Amino acid sequence: MMSTDKIVGRNPIIEAIKAGREIDKLFIAKGAEEGSIKKLVAMAKDKKIPLQYVERPKLNQLAGGDTHQGVVAQVAAYEYSHLEAIIQAAKEGDRQPFLLILDEIMDPHNLGSIMRTADAVGVDGIIIPKRRSVGLTAVVAKTSAGAIEYVPVAKVSNIAQTIDKLKNEGIWVAGADMDGEKHHYQQDLKGPIALVIGSEGKGISRLIKEKCDYLVKVPMMGKIASLNASVAAGVLMYEVFRQRAVKE
Repeated sequence: MMSTDKIVGRNPIIEAIKAGREIDKLFIAKGAEEGSIKKLVAMAKDKKIPLQYVERPKLNQLAGGDTHQGVVAQVAAYEYSHLEAIIQAAKEGDRQPFLLILDEIMDPHNLGSIMRTADAVGVDGIIIPKRRSVGLTAVVAKTSAGAIEYVPVAKVSNIAQTIDKLKNEGIWVAGADMDGEKHHYQQDLKGPIALVIGSEGKGISRLIKEKCDYLVKVPMMGKIASLNASVAAGVLMYEVFRQRAVKE
């Protein structure tokens, strides 16, 4: 469901937290320590909402001219799904489960592009971390060209634990990494699978690499060492799509 992607002002944000509204991040003016700000920060920490302290000019920009009283909340432009619901729907479908795990994707254009391709190839759902990840912002929605309406996204506190849960559900986990032993087209990707795509700069974190069942690499012959995250995701998603379309 579409809604605004920001809430401005102390009382509106406090009420949003009380109501259980999904908040991606709280931006607070540096030096703001008044009573209601302290209360708001304590509530945010209790709900494990990420906090970022910024200079006043940055906060003014985020508020878009509205009176912010030293705080702006970045909220989802669309509602998130629950991981359990995504897994259940994937297992009940007429195909093998096909999930995507995004490890610290920060660029909203990349997430939107990934969602667009995910819709095209029949991905059952996307999993992102609560911290160090772009959320479902208005920019993501626009870049997805409508795919955000059809591809469910779940936010989880711990990607490593989520991978363990997927494995327990019989889903194989494949990471995209240049250290992979096989090229993506050499690996059997036809079964129940979750693809892991790393961040734009660092790739997949070490812990997440270790959690993957296997790593696959995309062959490259150019001078640049890596692909854009959304391009790498697209290449791998279409390889899963291709392999599943090939008749045995």
